[in-house]
Amino acid sequence: MFKSNVLKIALFVTGLAGIVAEYVLSTLATYFLGNAVFQWTLIVSIMLFSMGLGSRISKIFKEDLLKKFILIEFILSFFSAFSALLVYTIAAYTPYTGIIIYLLCIIIGLLIGMEIPLVIRLNSNYQILKANVSSVLEQDYYGSLAGGLFFAFVGLPILGLTYTPFILGSMNFLVAVGLIAILWKEISHKMKMQLSLATSSIGSFLIVGFFIAQPLILFGEQRRYQDKIIYSEQTKYQKIVLTQWKDDYWLYINNNQQLSTIDEVMYHEPLVHPVMNLHLNPSKILVLGGGDGCAVRELLKYPEVQKITLVDIDPKMTQLSQNHPVLTQLNTFSLNNEKVEIKNEDAFIFIEQTKEFYDVVIVDLPDPKTVDLNQLYTKEFYSLIHRKLRPEGLLVTQAGSPYFATQAYLCIDQTIAAAGFNTQKIHNQIVTLGEWGWVIGSTNHSIDLKRQLRNLHFDRIETKWINNEAMFLMTSFGKTIYLDEGDPVETNRIHNPVLYRYYLNGNWDLY
Repeated sequence: MFKSNVLKIALFVTGLAGIVAEYVLSTLATYFLGNAVFQWTLIVSIMLFSMGLGSRISKIFKEDLLKKFILIEFILSFFSAFSALLVYTIAAYTPYTGIIIYLLCIIIGLLIGMEIPLVIRLNSNYQILKANVSSVLEQDYYGSLAGGLFFAFVGLPILGLTYTPFILGSMNFLVAVGLIAILWKEISHKMKMQLSLATSSIGSFLIVGFFIAQPLILFGEQRRYQDKIIYSEQTKYQKIVLTQWKDDYWLYINNNQQLSTIDEVMYHEPLVHPVMNLHLNPSKILVLGGGDGCAVRELLKYPEVQKITLVDIDPKMTQLSQNHPVLTQLNTFSLNNEKVEIKNEDAFIFIEQTKEFYDVVIVDLPDPKTVDLNQLYTKEFYSLIHRKLRPEGLLVTQAGSPYFATQAYLCIDQTIAAAGFNTQKIHNQIVTLGEWGWVIGSTNHSIDLKRQLRNLHFDRIETKWINNEAMFLMTSFGKTIYLDEGDPVETNRIHNPVLYRYYLNGNWDLY
């Protein structure tokens, strides 16, 4: 019974390591290849298929099952531990990172798939069939739950992709070493020699890998950016990177540029000042996203503003903007201002549950390139915002590029209108981003937004770029050259997420 329990404990640990390996590869695929839902779906599906193949392959093992199980654990410990390291290193030299990620997915899946059948066969000496199968699977499933909790609360947010894989590799390694130690007396002399060699070799690899992981991953990360990385952190929600070139800085989230100090005012001034000047008394403002603090910086220029609530899901982002010298200098310590209240919550859930009402809502969220981000650009989301606006309330959202993703841009405008807003599109040429667009929505349908925008003056506040002349340019559009005028776009809804498909099908190869 003791040996049976040892095997079950081993399977619990390998079940934990196996599920975390899936999550690590899925996260790597999301970071390097984009589209989180798509990558997680494919990685998990391919790995489960590979596990099935591994189970089938295990049928050819007829002798020395314990030795083979231990060797599988050693091999698995190596590939699990070095998965992120291999991906980052190879990414530094080739654009074909996806091939490596999916190859690792298949290899690790095959090895995991061999584990359960081998343990069942080994445990058949100690339990009858029905108890054997149920107890073995039970431990594997329990381990999967533990692995999911570990990855969600410890692995990704605390250890990150640098050290979590080595924790996985160590688990498989310790399972193998533990089995060797417990069953040492029953192992033949020849097998002892082979397993001792494997133990020392894999153990050495793990130790060396643990200490070289961070510099190698930083090297691979640096090769992905043109400029020097001065800050990099994988949070529970995203990868945040700050780079520097001479006296200028760039902020990236999941490898996508969020801002550059060269021209961020050409983004944030159009985002904030048109709606703030359209409103007669914008005293209570809600910012959804905008964790860099630059939109709030612009809002604080208005003395009538009494309270700004900023909702950003990632506390690491807002803390960085409150404390990092590059961002605090850029946002002039805006997120530390007494008028600003920070809520680290999901924007959709916040707007659904808040009992507050606002004069202006500014939506400064990442582009809708995934299904999960897509819901923050739906009719349902904008309808919730409409209900939380005071009379004469205004909404503005960043809406991607009118030229690189024309259908997506028009879809956002149509969706906001479908939620009950009087809308007006605006755009601006941003040096480091290209042509970018926003959509303004008003609860008042009796006003001509374009005419009012063109009559705006900004003399009462300090701006670096926007003025009355700029408003004429921002509200003027030429012909739509990348999309037939007659091509219809659908309204974006939660149950029909068309927007992210429009976005991905844009002309980004021209960017």
